[in-house]
Amino acid sequence: MAGLKNLKKTRRIQIIVVAFVALTLSTALIGYAMRDGINYFRSPTQITTEPPRPGEVFRIGGLVETGSLVRGDGNTATFRVTDTKTTVPVRYTGILPDLFAEGAGMVGLGQMQGDTFVATEILAKHDEKYMPKEVIDALKAQGYYKPDGKPGS
Repeated sequence: MAGLKNLKKTRRIQIIVVAFVALTLSTALIGYAMRDGINYFRSPTQITTEPPRPGEVFRIGGLVETGSLVRGDGNTATFRVTDTKTTVPVRYTGILPDLFAEGAGMVGLGQMQGDTFVATEILAKHDEKYMPKEVIDALKAQGYYKPDGKPGS
């Protein structure tokens, strides 16, 4: 009878250890899988003050600078994105969203190549009052955002 209690106690400890190892392993695998899926948001000012690592993929957001949009050959477009304090040149190859316009809010996904942000994806504002939260926060930090949803001083 004492041997049976000892066996149950041993099995219980083994199950707890196996469950702990499985939980640790699954957490590590989830973290490993998500390492490339997390893209940090940066404003143009943050990019110039704290440059990203070479090859780092991140999101940039701000306003498309008025007069900076140049449509090149094919689907290539260049423009500058600003947070009213700093401006970063952007190059994008692809079809720009219908709502993309100068003076409007945008968020781009890509990486820096030299001094130019090379975007692989561009998101534009949804309607007159919508602007991505990160862009609003960056504009508020610069003192350039009005509560009515429109930029201006």
